[in-house]
Amino acid sequence: MKKYLSILVVMLSVIFMKAQNPFAQKLSNAALSLTKDKVTYDPAYFIIKYPNGDIPADKGVCTDVVIRAYRKLGIDLQKEVHEDMAKNFSKYPKIWGLKSPDTNIDHRRVPNLRVFFSKFGKSKSIETKPELYIPGDIVTWILPGNLTHIGMVVSRKSADGKRYLIVHNIGKGQVLEDCLFKYQITGHYQYRK
Repeated sequence: MKKYLSILVVMLSVIFMKAQNPFAQKLSNAALSLTKDKVTYDPAYFIIKYPNGDIPADKGVCTDVVIRAYRKLGIDLQKEVHEDMAKNFSKYPKIWGLKSPDTNIDHRRVPNLRVFFSKFGKSKSIETKPELYIPGDIVTWILPGNLTHIGMVVSRKSADGKRYLIVHNIGKGQVLEDCLFKYQITGHYQYRK
């Protein structure tokens, strides 16, 4: 009975999401589709084309999950982030010692995406309340060792049915995981161009 109730809750949440926000559901589906691709975690710097550039398809980091999900919906975060950084470079973090934007890497850095999503998306609460996090949302965390991380909330629920799962890459490739509250949340966003 418990199993059927969990299935019913998932089905109802998917129906609700489709009725409420078709874009968010498409974004969630795009992120889920990425989990089918075999990707090795690789934080190396790559020279890529601009716009619509991507690193090799079998490589990636956490930001590449978000970038690739949006790209499946025709939104090029490489271009969007670069255009804003070119106009507003002083508003972005100076962690890497750059003197100007770099189309190869800027969109692949969590602190830059946080600035971009704060500016052009909707910033949402970072409280640890599962009901605040819905499919299509973007979440950023700080990991042990002061490492930044990002992932996407998708339309699949945890085994206990209490929270949505995350698609991210934390070292094991693009995976679906119950990790929403595993790390300290630093940002929570919705972004639709």
